[in-house]
Amino acid sequence: MKNLAYILLFLTQALFAQDAFDKGNEQFRQGQYPQAAATYEGIIKGGQESAELYFNLGNAYFKQEKVAPAIYNYEKALLLDPGNKDIEINLGYARERIKDNIEPVAQPGLGGFMSGLSGMYHYDSWGWIAIVCAFLTLALFAGYYITKKTALKRSFFAGMAVMAVVLLLSLTAGFYASSVAENEHPAIVFSDMVQVKVQPSAQGDDTFLLHAGIKVYVLETKEQWQKVRMPDASEGWVPSEAIRQLAP
Repeated sequence: MKNLAYILLFLTQALFAQDAFDKGNEQFRQGQYPQAAATYEGIIKGGQESAELYFNLGNAYFKQEKVAPAIYNYEKALLLDPGNKDIEINLGYARERIKDNIEPVAQPGLGGFMSGLSGMYHYDSWGWIAIVCAFLTLALFAGYYITKKTALKRSFFAGMAVMAVVLLLSLTAGFYASSVAENEHPAIVFSDMVQVKVQPSAQGDDTFLLHAGIKVYVLETKEQWQKVRMPDASEGWVPSEAIRQLAP
């Protein structure tokens, strides 16, 4: 009975969330962007989330010219649906509104290659690719073992070799992406303007200014301060309330 009750509760919540999502979409179509944003936020507070929901919420904030919330929600959408072109395009438009012009440091060599490769998909997607490749490798091996024709043997062997390489790359990319997700703590600056400090103190020396929407990475927490790394690899301390982390 408990399991049935949980299922009914889940279905009820899903139906209410869908109704609210449709309501938010209609508000957005009518140009009621603050109301649409509030509706989408209510769905998230209710425990529901999806890439489409965060994407639409980002659009609602972008229409209000609220850069930081728009970028934050586009980034949340990309965490759930990496490589989605629509999200990436809108995120690019929102980033053009950021006042800071901080160029990211390119990773050289193997690190740069792995970063680019692993960033193509979520690590869960890399896992599924690896599973498919493993099955295909086994199937090709079976074909190679069973067939007696030399030409077919060569074809099966070549296919098996290619699948084995793709399997190895997908496993490596998946583990790399998982490691990055576990060790990096991205956040978005929400304050219109925040002074980055050398020490975690209001009396600390100022280094430079950051503006709303810029993406940083949290390295350390000390009381009400966060040590962050900027895209150009420079570091400093900002008040905790100035940023919002993308993942708990």
